[in-house]
Amino acid sequence: MLGSRTDLHIFDAGSVNGTRYCNKILLPYVRLFRGSMGLQFLFMDDNAPCHRTVAAEQLLESEDIKRMDWPARSPDLNPIEHVWDFLGRRLAARTLPPVTIRELRLALQDGRAAMPQQLIDTLILSMGRRCETCLAVRGDHIPY
Repeated sequence: MLGSRTDLHIFDAGSVNGTRYCNKILLPYVRLFRGSMGLQFLFMDDNAPCHRTVAAEQLLESEDIKRMDWPARSPDLNPIEHVWDFLGRRLAARTLPPVTIRELRLALQDGRAAMPQQLIDTLILSMGRRCETCLAVRGDHIPY
């Protein structure tokens, strides 16, 4: 979000299915954030299978959370890809790579803490331009 961020949520183990997504992400983060933002809130996800389950759809509808229409397989548009890239580069730059799950968790949390808020804000503010560019090229690849 502009000017702020939530903590990085790391799932302990197992696959992220619709129920886990609802209980660990939508209810504790998205629902509360939507409540603070009001009617202007528009939720964006990336069409991952757990995001499109009946449970997720029903929860979003019951909370009156509007979801942004999102084309399938459109990483060019999604700012989260830049976040993952930043974290990946931080991990790759470490002198000693993490070798345990605990070390990986700590390295990801450190990387997230080191991410400049300005980077996040710039990515969010670029969405209008990204969408316009995508429309101009009729859904073809756009440079990030």
